[in-house]
Amino acid sequence: MAMGKVTIFLLQLTWTVHLVTAIQRKDIFPYGTLSGDFTLQEGDDETSKVLALKRPLYFYGSQFNELYVATNGIISAQDLPMEKQYVDDGFPTDFPVIAPFLADIDTSKGKGAIYYRVTESPALLNRVAQEVHRGFPGGQFTPTHAVIATWENVAAYEEVTRATGPSNMLNTFQAVVAYDENDSYALFLYPEDGLHFFGTRPKESYNVEIELPARVGFSRGEVSFIFSRMEGPYYSVTSNEQSLKNLYQVGNTGVPGMWLFHIGNRYSFENVVPAAVGGALATPRPRGQEGDDSTTAGYPEVENHETFEEEEPDEDYPPIADPDFQSPTIPEFLQPSHLDHGALPGQARLQPYGGDLPLTSDPQYREHDNHGKPSPASGPSGPGEYPAREPEPRNQPSLEDVKQQQQLQPQAQAPQVVPQPEHTVLEVFPNNRGESSDPPLTPRGGHFVSVVEEEDVDFDTGVIQYSTETKETCARFQQQCSQNADCTDYSSGFCCHCRSGFYGNGRHCLPDGAPHRVNGKVSGTVIVGSTPVHLNSVDLHAYIVVSDGRAYTAISEVPEPVGWALMPVAPIGELFGWLFALELPNSQAGFKITGAEFTRHAEVTFYPGNQRLSIVQMAQGLDSENHLSVDTRLHGDVPFIAPGATVQMEPYKETYQYYPSVVRSTSVREFTVVSAERGSETFTFQLHQNITYHDCRHGLRAGPETLQLTTERVFVMYVKDENILRYAITNKISPVGVEPSDPAQVNPCYSGTHDCDTTAQCLPGEGQQYQCQCATGYRGDGRNCYDVDECVEGLSLCGAHAQCVNLPGSHRCQCQSGYKFGFDGRTCIDVDECVEGLGLCGAHAQCVNLPGSHRCQCQSGYEFAFDGRTCIDLDECRSQPCHPQATCSNTLGSFQCQCQHNFQGDGFQCVPSNVHPERPKTQCEQHRDSLQGGLSPRGPRPVPGGLAPGAFVPQCDEQGQYRALQCHGSTGHCWCVDSRGQERAGTRTLPRTPPTNCDGPDHTERPKSQCEHHRDSVQTTSPEGYSIVEGFVPQCDEQGQYRALQCHGSTGHCWCVDNRGQERAGTRKPPGTGQPNCDEPDLPERPKTHCEQHKDSVQAISPEGYPIPGVFVPECDEQGQYRALQCHGSTGHCWCVDSRGQERAGTRKGPGTSQPNCDEPDLPERPKTHCEQHKDSVQTISPEGYPIPGVFVPECDEQGQYRALQCHGSTGHCWCVDSRGQERAGTRKGPGTSQPNCDEPDLPERPKTHCEQHKDSVQTISPEGYPIPGVFVPECDEQGQYRALQCHGSTGHCWCVDSRGQERAGTRKGPGTSQPNCDEPDRPERPKTHCEHQRDSVQTISPEGYPIPGVFVPECDEQGQYRALQCHGSTGHCWCVDSRGQERAGTRKGPSTGQPNCDEPDHPERPKTHCEHQRDSLQTTSPEGNVDGAFVPQCDEQGQYRALQCHGATGHCWCVDSRGQERAGTRKPPGTSQPNCDEPAVVPPTQVPETVCERWRASLVDHYGGLPEPHHYLPQCDPQGQFNPIQCYGDSSYCWCVDRDGREVAGTRSHDVVKPACVPTVAPPTMHPLPRPDVTPPPSGTSLLYAQGQQIGALPLNGTLMDSERSSTLLALHGSIVVGIDYDCREKKVYWTDLAGRTINRARLEPGAEPETLINTGLTSPEGLAVDVVRRAMFWVDSTPDKIERANLDGSGRQTLFDTDMVNPRAIIVDSSTGTLYWTDWNREAPKIERSSVDGHSRKVLVKDGIGLPNALTFDTAMRQVCWADAGTKRLECIASDGTGRRVIHSNLNYPFSMVFYANHFYFTDWRRDGVIALSRDSSQFTDEYLPDQRSHLYGVTIATTHCL
Repeated sequence: MAMGKVTIFLLQLTWTVHLVTAIQRKDIFPYGTLSGDFTLQEGDDETSKVLALKRPLYFYGSQFNELYVATNGIISAQDLPMEKQYVDDGFPTDFPVIAPFLADIDTSKGKGAIYYRVTESPALLNRVAQEVHRGFPGGQFTPTHAVIATWENVAAYEEVTRATGPSNMLNTFQAVVAYDENDSYALFLYPEDGLHFFGTRPKESYNVEIELPARVGFSRGEVSFIFSRMEGPYYSVTSNEQSLKNLYQVGNTGVPGMWLFHIGNRYSFENVVPAAVGGALATPRPRGQEGDDSTTAGYPEVENHETFEEEEPDEDYPPIADPDFQSPTIPEFLQPSHLDHGALPGQARLQPYGGDLPLTSDPQYREHDNHGKPSPASGPSGPGEYPAREPEPRNQPSLEDVKQQQQLQPQAQAPQVVPQPEHTVLEVFPNNRGESSDPPLTPRGGHFVSVVEEEDVDFDTGVIQYSTETKETCARFQQQCSQNADCTDYSSGFCCHCRSGFYGNGRHCLPDGAPHRVNGKVSGTVIVGSTPVHLNSVDLHAYIVVSDGRAYTAISEVPEPVGWALMPVAPIGELFGWLFALELPNSQAGFKITGAEFTRHAEVTFYPGNQRLSIVQMAQGLDSENHLSVDTRLHGDVPFIAPGATVQMEPYKETYQYYPSVVRSTSVREFTVVSAERGSETFTFQLHQNITYHDCRHGLRAGPETLQLTTERVFVMYVKDENILRYAITNKISPVGVEPSDPAQVNPCYSGTHDCDTTAQCLPGEGQQYQCQCATGYRGDGRNCYDVDECVEGLSLCGAHAQCVNLPGSHRCQCQSGYKFGFDGRTCIDVDECVEGLGLCGAHAQCVNLPGSHRCQCQSGYEFAFDGRTCIDLDECRSQPCHPQATCSNTLGSFQCQCQHNFQGDGFQCVPSNVHPERPKTQCEQHRDSLQGGLSPRGPRPVPGGLAPGAFVPQCDEQGQYRALQCHGSTGHCWCVDSRGQERAGTRTLPRTPPTNCDGPDHTERPKSQCEHHRDSVQTTSPEGYSIVEGFVPQCDEQGQYRALQCHGSTGHCWCVDNRGQERAGTRKPPGTGQPNCDEPDLPERPKTHCEQHKDSVQAISPEGYPIPGVFVPECDEQGQYRALQCHGSTGHCWCVDSRGQERAGTRKGPGTSQPNCDEPDLPERPKTHCEQHKDSVQTISPEGYPIPGVFVPECDEQGQYRALQCHGSTGHCWCVDSRGQERAGTRKGPGTSQPNCDEPDLPERPKTHCEQHKDSVQTISPEGYPIPGVFVPECDEQGQYRALQCHGSTGHCWCVDSRGQERAGTRKGPGTSQPNCDEPDRPERPKTHCEHQRDSVQTISPEGYPIPGVFVPECDEQGQYRALQCHGSTGHCWCVDSRGQERAGTRKGPSTGQPNCDEPDHPERPKTHCEHQRDSLQTTSPEGNVDGAFVPQCDEQGQYRALQCHGATGHCWCVDSRGQERAGTRKPPGTSQPNCDEPAVVPPTQVPETVCERWRASLVDHYGGLPEPHHYLPQCDPQGQFNPIQCYGDSSYCWCVDRDGREVAGTRSHDVVKPACVPTVAPPTMHPLPRPDVTPPPSGTSLLYAQGQQIGALPLNGTLMDSERSSTLLALHGSIVVGIDYDCREKKVYWTDLAGRTINRARLEPGAEPETLINTGLTSPEGLAVDVVRRAMFWVDSTPDKIERANLDGSGRQTLFDTDMVNPRAIIVDSSTGTLYWTDWNREAPKIERSSVDGHSRKVLVKDGIGLPNALTFDTAMRQVCWADAGTKRLECIASDGTGRRVIHSNLNYPFSMVFYANHFYFTDWRRDGVIALSRDSSQFTDEYLPDQRSHLYGVTIATTHCL
């Protein structure tokens, strides 16, 4: 026994040591050419040659005989498509994928290498087998082959620009796939230093900075299903950057960086199973092949059951499998003996239909010794995350149970026996490994990573103890509990428990007694007889009256015949009956066990026909309304039931068996079908079901072993007219066998006969007595209850910055704008817009986070321009900062001082060269002197008031360096510093303790704690170097944690804090009252009051950490209420407030007066006067909370009237006002003069003069109440006339004006010069010159009175003529002009290039030639030259076309004539010799127009910006311009055949290296006429119309689902390229643009209707099209000339609306109800969405930020919002027409092109999927997808309804 303990200890110790050692590069499997590897070709998208496998490999349940290795971090079982079809998309993929690191990887130019091989090396296979046996103990796996692929030092694909060089982040990882004849396993290895990047940027991200995380996992790819294909299962290991980092930090094999997965089985396989050391391997055999040699997890392998029974009668036995229950075609059910197959320790449950599963590294397991008893350890074992436990008594089946099970078990060879409806169940024995070790539940789609904990081993006792440092505790994970639950810590972890008044599993809690709703979708395929019927996400709704166990379920849109056939399948709704059953004593309903996240697998077998139906129901949590979300999938066969028949089901009882994480039941039911044809017939079905969930394994288990569900009433019906299937069930749950002795004596609460309200609980009493009590969240007498609005009544648990939303019986909290939920999931914390990239500050600006917002401030050396947003360089030299003997040079963001000749120094201090220079001060000396009052570069700067007490002054040595040991003279603390004066971590000592030896080496520095970060971030010294004594500096202990007691050194207050440094409520004590006792436990914390929230929200500290003077902070009493007396600490005013903190009128008293008596009752409140309203409206505090200097605040007397004397606190001016607050003329006096006498009567008021009106009209205060700098205000004399001398206070210019205020010519003088003499008489005034007229007409002030920056004002000389040299004040450009002010060609010079010489004569200028005009119209100002692929002609010196022209982007060259027209037959492609343009031109007999192939190719080249990439598709044309018979994507092997019109030939698409054999597209000489294009209308009802190249397709809608089976071609248009499309619902006509024909057309949706061309001239590239049904007009964009046009619907009345300020217009829509036009412009440099009226007025940019390639545009008529889909940002977003309310609907699109909105759904064409995709606006989820049989790009899409919406 002792020896065994020692062995256990050594094994555990070995494992512990192993854990802390991550896998190294040398530890991965051998690779490289020396190991026999092939090397993959360098590149960005390469695929290996086929790896032919000698034996087949099983991936999932399918057999594969070959593999491929690809650049992008994947291994596939089939040749790969182009990377654009998968590299940026998430799982699942369309093809089989094993992905150790799927990302856009690039090995070109020597960036790493990729090696791969197939091996049969015994040593290598043995190593793999050992890893598999350790990860899946008990399994039988002997690998025969392995495939090894290694990615060594590979890089992410990136576009290297001039600004950014190539990245040096490289990754190394390895995948090993090993297999035998039955099973396949995959090992992923990530060495410790192997991963440096975790995602890649999409190639099509344009100007939007997004990065897609790599994907790790497995995907089966599409699988065939009857007549269609569907997504196969998949398994995702990672979801975000943190889970990617976990790849090398943790593992599921006990070794960080090593991951093992079971990925396939020959017989049956649902989904990938990750290893967990101790997990078991489940390899089910085909039916009838079970034997004694099969391996069953958790039980010993025995050879002779009979002998074993005799010798060990008390041992556990493996359960006998039910051959009828297991089928490889349906989801496998989790036998408790096979729990490992669906739920290994430390992993999530099996998800047969794909989905992200949690990642874990928990290696806990327990095996059995030879006697079948649990042993502490067997084989290599690691520390479990929680202590192992003995199996509970309920998990120990008896021998009699085993025998009974064997008798009940159907035999494989026996003839079929129809089960009888006995109320018995097949016993199933639980796994006896003890407790499940599933990780804590996380929301669906999320990932939970459980890090293996280190162990502390007690050498005295041998007992393994678990460290609490990494244990899951409430402090770290309480956010996983419901807001109505409490979190409890246990020795091994935490559990959640619902509070009183609520029920559930703690993670999800619902109010007791309240009715509940369930919402979800039903999908799948059900075969009725031989007819398959598809259910495409139809709605399921359930309503449960919890107080009496009634559950009503309705499934809508269920078609015949499946609606009739599903009537007996009441188990669909029985789930909700079990979850919320009426509880009898000593029982509990299912929701208390499972909560709101679980998976139910059920199989229904019908007799006598033996049809089987699989039901999978996945609960995905509670939605925002507290309703349970459950999705249901049906798959299999059901018996046919005649239409009109009824189904009757008898009451039944069913026994549920409960195990850790699994609930199971098996029962047999009867049902009777009554039909007119066959009368009454009785049938049976057998139900097997497993319900898997996550339980909490840490707390005490007190749950039942078995419970009995009694279903008293079952009602089923199918409503044919509504296509609704209904189930109504009444359920009770009780201990097994509980029957009332006298049903009449059953308490009404248990019988459901009470009269309590449906929202009330029935509380049983003695006998027939009971009470009704309203459910939690409701109020009333129990028989009539109504909802309590917790939000209105202040009962919510919402904290600061959270908003309460009432729900029936409850409420929820949502954070206000600018806040988000914190770590605990409840407290709203500020969103740091600066860190999260939401603060859109410009260049040279710094983002400063504020509570709920942010602001931008310019960096040092910059200041805001006039717009208040743009940061421009601050010219520091204007303030003359340098020494008088130094020269100041301004630079961007800074300046330099340099001593003049014969002087030396640093520029701030310059001395003659013959004076010995003083050594410059060191950093330490400058630091020291700044605190003591040293010399600055500008002279002595004493500290105000002397050195502040308590300030720390550093000590410097003789050389001016920091002394290694520094001590604080006031506090007595000492510490060591480095050469920069920075404190060395861990060296600080307390007073009266020996100081640290600063000569010793640094200990390994631990990262700073939150307390230390907080302490170091506090500003204790101002920018000028003065000590700040008001700031609070937290105290941290030796471990860097917050000390429990904190005190403020300045105020003397002390208080207690928690471990996060948050003040514990009620512990603060003022100075002189004793320190609080921080060891006492916290009292239950009450929510913050309004006063406390107000107090906390006040900005008393600036973002830089300095106290803000003048801020008012309210005072609260001990209960958190406003104190009745409030005083302002800065102004000295005091006043009384009411309970809401509002000032009580008439109570304010100024400083120096007695305080108001706040106990006196309020006088009746009079309404505010005009003066008081004026005073309250003035902005004295900025939005960020800072005082605004220079604002005038009027003064009111006690009655609220304007005081007669008003003074401006900042300027010192005083004046008298009348009763309306208007200044009395002539009373204003400046500072330093006596105050005006306001008691003197006014002289008769004269009307205001022109000058006074001018002065009053100038805007000096912005609409927000802030002063506007730089505004000129005219000066008037006492009589109100313009003063003759006017000066601008900001610029310093002065000039003379006449009596009308007009400037007198020639009198203006600049700053620094003498003022003009305005007494000199004017010369006879000459008329204004052209220059003066232009100068005076320039708008420099906006209509609102604000300066307009960036306006050019011409300069005139004294005679009013244009000065020869003109310069732009804002841009710095200068140029010469002629006498008319026209710029002289070639004279313009940029800033810093010197001014042009305007005295040089002009050369005679010849007029521009046609070539020069064309060239100049196409030249761009891009730094890179020509953009967007436009061709720019080349002209010779005389401006004529050069004979040889070449296209810089495509490389083609050709000859042109004198008019620049291409000479036929001279064009040559790149790579060939240039044409000889001296040869005479061969005149072609006729001019051949461009073919469809050529036009289509040209349009796509334009779409790709003139520079298509290798993965882009371009039509391939032959020399005659016809379609090549074979078409391929770029230079890939992804090819197909086309006919003469470019349409794909079905069945010819190939991924092989050998391209398909295609016949020529142009048939020789016999030519048949093309079929006449006419309309084939879609079926009746609503349809989507979509454009696909040379046809318009119709896709009917069934509700909101796309009916692909009824899709058809509406109109075949040979030779066309249809792009834009719209529908006129009045005349039922479809309109479209034809890019190939350059036309706009329409056709009526009637059989045989022919197209009608409306416009066929003046179009170049017509794309988007919109029809205004109300105004009978159409609008379109032409993307080559960049303009928007409109016309009537018959083509008449054509006009151009816009032809400027557009680069790439694409989509256009019209809101007919308001007459508003919207369009997109995907200009790659500055994309935008604009709006205007339909007549071209009121043009405005609606969106310009955060968009990349806004292709698609539509209008949400319900929400009145404009919505767009962006192929650059991958987002679908909406915004109101006024630019507010922008929100993201979905953020992971592929490549949308066009979009339409209908019935709360978005339907968009996608160029990645080449199909139409549907997305719900309300759920933000994809709901449907349609992929046409012929795959090619789809363009426009619109909706055709039966009537106008």
